[in-house]
Amino acid sequence: MASIFTRIVNGEIPCHKIAETADYLAFLDVRPVAMGHTLCIPKQEIDYFFDLDDALLSGLMLFAKRVAVAVKKEVPCLRCGVAVIGLEVPHAHVHVIPMNSMADIDFQHKLDVAPADLAALANRIAAQVDLT
Repeated sequence: MASIFTRIVNGEIPCHKIAETADYLAFLDVRPVAMGHTLCIPKQEIDYFFDLDDALLSGLMLFAKRVAVAVKKEVPCLRCGVAVIGLEVPHAHVHVIPMNSMADIDFQHKLDVAPADLAALANRIAAQVDLT
């Protein structure tokens, strides 16, 4: 059975898209730990992050870097942190999280954000993405 992320890639489930290439997709987390919390995924469904081949892994991190630059331009923060956990969805992914302190990356405390607010933020961040 396809992961929820594969279903998003296939258009079966909507998302608040930030950026997309032939190989990668970035979208806002609908239960963010901070405003601007973005998920970067390879479109190819591979469960474990370290099972990605070297080219796909390095490409994902470079894609996440471009997304993080855009997030930081739109969401006031000291920096964007990244986290790779991989237990919640069986599809490799990188969390890009705006942060001002270490406490801002706390997966035990999630925000409830209205879908309209997520959509508006996604549009603002997407306008900042430079994939060139």
